[in-house]
Amino acid sequence: DEPVRSFSCFTGDLERLADWLVQIGIQTIAMESTGIYWIALFEILEERGLEVLLVNARHVKNVSGRKTDVLDCQWLQQLHTYGLLEGAFRPPEQVSALRAYMRQRGTLVRYASSHIQHMQKALRQMNLLLDNVVSDITGKTGMTIIRAILKGERDPDKLAAHRDRRCKKDEREIAHSLQGHYRDEHLFALRQSVELYDIYSIQIMDCDNAIEQQLKRFDTQGDPKQLRVRKQQKSATAPTFDVRGELYRMSGVDLTAIDGISDITALKVVSEIGTDMSRWKSEKHFSSWLGLSPGNKVSGGKILSSKTKPTTNRAAAALRMAAYTLSNSKSALGAYYRRMRSRHGAPKAITATAHKLARLIYSMLRHGTEYV
Repeated sequence: DEPVRSFSCFTGDLERLADWLVQIGIQTIAMESTGIYWIALFEILEERGLEVLLVNARHVKNVSGRKTDVLDCQWLQQLHTYGLLEGAFRPPEQVSALRAYMRQRGTLVRYASSHIQHMQKALRQMNLLLDNVVSDITGKTGMTIIRAILKGERDPDKLAAHRDRRCKKDEREIAHSLQGHYRDEHLFALRQSVELYDIYSIQIMDCDNAIEQQLKRFDTQGDPKQLRVRKQQKSATAPTFDVRGELYRMSGVDLTAIDGISDITALKVVSEIGTDMSRWKSEKHFSSWLGLSPGNKVSGGKILSSKTKPTTNRAAAALRMAAYTLSNSKSALGAYYRRMRSRHGAPKAITATAHKLARLIYSMLRHGTEYV
């Protein structure tokens, strides 16, 4: 008697909504993607065993001038009845949990980076040119000197004595850079920035532990002992556990064998797409979903535009960063990037190389082949 019903957004009302849909025999549901507000309802409906299609709001826009909630839901039902709607990609539950951990880790890294900038600002205000003599002020030499300053040490020679033997600058040059003009307000800002940086560093380590435990929940597809030992420069923000080994165990292939793909890049991509490539029909569909394929805006046989579509896909962003690191690589992919850069410029070359990386990753995960 009531083909259209209205429910509130409280959890109890959402559960009554799901129970009502199951009671009347609904099997598939189409719903719009609106920010993060769809997540709670989506998860509740999936727990009831319903097939839920999350559709792009741009693809289901109704005729202008007719905008009400009732008309919107009826329009969605009509399109879904005719089979005209395709659900957005959503990875399985295990991958979704891994993705949430990785996104939280990225947020923590950004917050920690902002406090590093605050530390640099406070040092510059006191004319302590520490960033001129050390490559990273959060390294062993930099943090030892900063903590000594906060404990009250002001002698440049004693501060320079904390230099690590791997530091390229000698103690004399470091001492010249540490002759500062100390003021209480700047020291106060420096102390708070260091304390906040330490807090976020602890939180990042906790997040790394959660990510490692989540990776162990995946089924084993390969033996990490079969991996060849390879030296690779480790990023300062990379997780502390063996990312390469865990990724090989869960996928059966070594994605880091691809030039430009580091262990943290591979982890970011896998956390966004998972390891099941059957969700995409081919590598062309996969590249198009990432937003790395050329556009096909054609009218009257004339190509109007071949620009890639704008996207905020995090996997695509990670692949673009990986493509950028190939600028000086002596590999075939590095030569391809430089060749495309000379023809079309750096932005298009980065996109083209990221497109090639995406096709390689798809082939390795889909067919279990090694990178040659």
